[in-house]
Amino acid sequence: MRILKRLLRIALYLALAGILFVAGAIGVAYWLLAPRLPSVAVLRDYHMQVPLRVLSSDGRLIASFGETRRIPVHIADVPARLKNAVLSAEDADFYSHPGIDWHGIARAGIHVIVSGGDKGPGGSTITQQVARNFFLSPEKLYSRKLTEVFIALRMENELTKDQILELYINKMFLGHRAYGLAAAASYYYGKTLDQLTVAESATLASTFQLPSVVNPLNNPKRMIARRDWVLGQMLSNRFITQAEYDEAIKEPNDAFPHEQQIEVDAPYLAEMVRQQVLEKLGNDALTEGYVVHTTVPSDSQAAANDALRGRLSAYDRRHGYRGPEGHEELPAQAGPDDYDRVLAGYTSVAGMMPAIVTETGAKEATVYLSAKETATLSLESIAWARPYVNEGRAGAAPTRVDAVLKRGDVIRLIRSEKDDINEDAKASDTAKATTEAKPDSGKGAWHLTQIPAVQAALVSVDPEDGAVRALVGGFSFLRSKFNRAVMAARQPGSSFKPYLYSAAFERGFTPASIVNDAPVAFPDPSRPDGMWTPANDDNKFAGPMRLREALVQSKNLVSVRLLDAIGVRYAREYITRFGFTPDALPQNLSLALGTASVSPMSMARGYAVFANGGYLVTPYFIARIDDRDGNPVYVANPERACADCQERLLNPTPAGPPTQASTALIPAKPAVASSTGGNGTGDAVLPADAHADQTKLPKLAPHVIDVRNDYLVTSLMQDVIKRGTGSAARALGRDDLAGKTGSTNDHRDAWFVGFNGDVSTAVWVGFDDFSSLGRGEFGAKAALPIWMDYMGAVLKDKSSHTLAMPPGIANVQIDPGSGLPSSGGMSEIMKVEDVDRLREQATQKQQEEQQDHAYDIF
Repeated sequence: MRILKRLLRIALYLALAGILFVAGAIGVAYWLLAPRLPSVAVLRDYHMQVPLRVLSSDGRLIASFGETRRIPVHIADVPARLKNAVLSAEDADFYSHPGIDWHGIARAGIHVIVSGGDKGPGGSTITQQVARNFFLSPEKLYSRKLTEVFIALRMENELTKDQILELYINKMFLGHRAYGLAAAASYYYGKTLDQLTVAESATLASTFQLPSVVNPLNNPKRMIARRDWVLGQMLSNRFITQAEYDEAIKEPNDAFPHEQQIEVDAPYLAEMVRQQVLEKLGNDALTEGYVVHTTVPSDSQAAANDALRGRLSAYDRRHGYRGPEGHEELPAQAGPDDYDRVLAGYTSVAGMMPAIVTETGAKEATVYLSAKETATLSLESIAWARPYVNEGRAGAAPTRVDAVLKRGDVIRLIRSEKDDINEDAKASDTAKATTEAKPDSGKGAWHLTQIPAVQAALVSVDPEDGAVRALVGGFSFLRSKFNRAVMAARQPGSSFKPYLYSAAFERGFTPASIVNDAPVAFPDPSRPDGMWTPANDDNKFAGPMRLREALVQSKNLVSVRLLDAIGVRYAREYITRFGFTPDALPQNLSLALGTASVSPMSMARGYAVFANGGYLVTPYFIARIDDRDGNPVYVANPERACADCQERLLNPTPAGPPTQASTALIPAKPAVASSTGGNGTGDAVLPADAHADQTKLPKLAPHVIDVRNDYLVTSLMQDVIKRGTGSAARALGRDDLAGKTGSTNDHRDAWFVGFNGDVSTAVWVGFDDFSSLGRGEFGAKAALPIWMDYMGAVLKDKSSHTLAMPPGIANVQIDPGSGLPSSGGMSEIMKVEDVDRLREQATQKQQEEQQDHAYDIF
């Protein structure tokens, strides 16, 4: 008995010594590690990495930039069933332990001893996991584990349990780039946290352990087993009832990827936003949860997309079918799996779905789309597909379906609510497309189509302050990221003439001035014959004509003579008032024919001057940037035309060239390399920041042309639409539209730029390699229909808005033959000071004619 007591006493001493030794070792370890332990105070205001989000002006999602999916939530917004599922799966005693689980650590220690040193899982509380994920590496080292324990104890001392749990549910990786429960719920189920069922809550809680392996998509069977275990833990912890457990255990795993839904198709704009935000906020802009509100309404952008894509497809169809995108020799017994394998290499482009021809005959063909869907194409539905020869010629209309489509051809189909493909197809003897879609014909019929090779761009801005209202940089951002709206440098052709006419009106010309439309030649040493002989598009000449008629009919020779009269140097200096740089303007008479290098953005900006009364506004597309908490960090304060503002009226300024400071652009890195120069945002800038400005006084845009000059040029461009090259736009039924067509040599570029008081819009159509659009593809045919479709949509139900006649404009009777004031003849408008001068000329001319008549008597 005495020996037993002695042994117990020795054991007690040894135990106490061991405890003292362990305590001392821990104390020494803490003393050594304490100086290197991080401060947990930073976790009080820790910012999770949250993607940059880009929204339309009406709050719809355009794009999200960032490598991670994360939606931070407050612990108060996490439903109890989800919180309890996480606790059951990871740390049921979380709210009662001091940050570490001594029993768990002991079990882990015993495992290490028994296994001979294997550092297996276990022993980590939620607090320890937070410590490891925020401050430490995942290496399994004893020193790292000890540091983790010390940090966990510090966290428990400085943070509440709810704060620690909130960090945990927002920080942890849960598979497929989803970080945190809210992002995981959105990706796997397309739900918010409050919409999750008990079974779904248990599934997400099960993902914390091995997210790359055990998640609802990668290993469903293992996931179900883990989920059921978590449900059992929830039941044993009395977090759910037996009835809830019985129902949840039967629920199938119906998770599938739910990508974030893009609500507005504006990828070119999104890339421009990304560049400017990085310029302003630095590289952290993509991870700090900023929300960018753009100036672009979703309905305007949708109208621009529809107009551009629809009309480019129409252009493409009228030039013939270029053949299938690909071809696969299909085995005789090929089935859906074989078809899916072929189509896996193709993606939808602008609603054009890839399909493979499975059967074909004289009268119809059967095609297979993805998801086991088939469609039947009749002869009528492919009648537009005349063989493409070149942009100027297509072959005969097909008489058999199998002459166009072969088994194994990979083609494109597009749905349409209409029976006919388009108006251009009707002109090409395509009366109707009677495709029969199975099994989904109720959504509209499938039609044969093809991705256009031609490109286009559209830019629309608000003339009042330059806010971009719509921007499309090409047919498909997926296929080409080159942003033609701001980066293309193309020749505008006759759409540039209004700037020249404005310069001429400033030099004393009037809409009634007579200029000869006749052949002309100028010395040009660069040409073989040493002469430059410009011509009109139709190679016809009308003789002496008034400038109004010359612009309406787009007479090149009149423009050349006009530029020669006012001087190239003066014209170039004057045209810079519209926002163009001198480098973009040629230093010769070809300037009259639109040989400048411009982008659609710069043309929309230039025409905005005519639309707003003579003020140069600068395009911008970011209206506001908010931080993750909704607080503004930037609010745009752009220069405005503000013609009737008190500040403008109290300090009137004469029209003149803008200062360099008022037109300076913020540099931006190009999105892609471009042989045409330019940068990723073109003429668009970040205006001054007004978010901290309490006064918010309007910034006035420079006054660059006289309002009377503006009114005269606008009057001419209104006639272009009423009875000139843009007369097709009369179909819109509006009286406030003005604009000008533009075409270049060999039809390489087609333009239409136009406006009313609400919006200035430029449209360009052409090939990236400067190939010809084909004979007859003038601006009125290739570009104007896009402009009309867009403007018709955005101006629908809006009242007429045009520049009112300003003081100093006179309506006088002129002689149409001389352009001089006359007692009879036709009505014309001009500046009042020009009326007196021209009346003197008319009187002098009349006296000379009378004198000549007197001499004729003798």
